[in-house]
Amino acid sequence: MNQASVAPPLPEQPIRLGVSSCLLGEQVRFDSGHKRSPFIADVLATYFEFVPVCPEVAIGLSIPRPPIRLEGDPEHPRAVGARDASFDVSERLRDFGRRMSRELPSISGYIFKSKSPSCGMERVKVYGEKGMPAKLGRGLYAAEIMAANPLLPCEEEGRLNDPVLRENFLGRVYAYRRWQELLAKGLSAEALVRFHSRHKYLLMAHGKERLRALGRLIARAGSLPLEELAGQYGALFMDTLAYRATRRRHTDVLFHLFGYLKRELDAEGKAEMVELIHDYREGRVPLIVPITLLRHHFRRHPSAYVAEQFYLHWAPAGLSLWNSI
Repeated sequence: MNQASVAPPLPEQPIRLGVSSCLLGEQVRFDSGHKRSPFIADVLATYFEFVPVCPEVAIGLSIPRPPIRLEGDPEHPRAVGARDASFDVSERLRDFGRRMSRELPSISGYIFKSKSPSCGMERVKVYGEKGMPAKLGRGLYAAEIMAANPLLPCEEEGRLNDPVLRENFLGRVYAYRRWQELLAKGLSAEALVRFHSRHKYLLMAHGKERLRALGRLIARAGSLPLEELAGQYGALFMDTLAYRATRRRHTDVLFHLFGYLKRELDAEGKAEMVELIHDYREGRVPLIVPITLLRHHFRRHPSAYVAEQFYLHWAPAGLSLWNSI
């Protein structure tokens, strides 16, 4: 039996990601330069369809142009010229962000340029009255996109260099795409229950308490209005996946999955599986090692329930997300 027969299918259509144009090598920055990210432009481009946006160029600023920065109240900053504070593009950036929140084609995630007064997701410098900066701001365009799409997975390019944050972000992207597809097909109580069931072990890796909370919501499928239930479930589902999975939690999931093989494996096979899971728990091998062995055993000894789970097969192998965590 081949791997495809025991793995949930990946999306048939390309997943779209919004991305700051400069990260793809487009020369749109204030100095006519770019901030091309090889990982985004060369690796992720193989698996995703990008929707590039440079809000500063989109609102009519030239290339090159005088740099802008955030000033004032970090909660409600203004985007003004770094050398001429009378040059204020705050409302233009906010208006464009609100418009793009409505007009962007269906995207399942967004990668923003860090530190940018328009696109920075967090820790953007905001200059106070005395000219001293505090890293408390958010780019004005990014703030509007995120406010209008609270479930949308968002990340900055620099943080994608961290293998754990990279795996977490892309895991949320794929999960959000599945959530979008569920809603697009027409929601039903039965479909929501199955969606939750198929994500059980993926959610367990992010925390049993949150998994139980989602289970309690699902248990109300017959009593709570479906639209209200879906709203609460979707928010908690994406919030749960935002918590980083840990080695301890992954280990727990691995042993749960191993439980479906205990009657199928001989003593040597069981000992090997346990040893590899413990090696992963202690940091001696990456997650891909026990995952690969589990996949091997489930190809030989298929489980209908495990075949429905997304945990073992949620992303293309070429992304190598489990090779470094």
